[in-house]
Amino acid sequence: MSVEPATVKKVASLARIAISDADAERLAPELNNILGWIEQLGEVDTSSVEPMTAVIPNTLRLRDDVVNDGDMRDAVLANAPLAEHGFFTVPKVIE
Repeated sequence: MSVEPATVKKVASLARIAISDADAERLAPELNNILGWIEQLGEVDTSSVEPMTAVIPNTLRLRDDVVNDGDMRDAVLANAPLAEHGFFTVPKVIE
């Protein structure tokens, strides 16, 4: 695939970037080089390589998934400005 200055101008306008004709002439060969490198990467055999999400292996430190009932209702409601029957009390907002 070959990139021409007209294509560079069109891509720049789609990206809302103002570009002069001289800049388009200068950028066309650079974009052709980049596309050439991408074509070279397509030739590499990666069938035996597992996909990665990062360059270094990351493992999450997980805690045990233990169910507990909490049983902290009184401690939580101690911070509430108003509480009734074990629940937060809020002012009525609908008239």
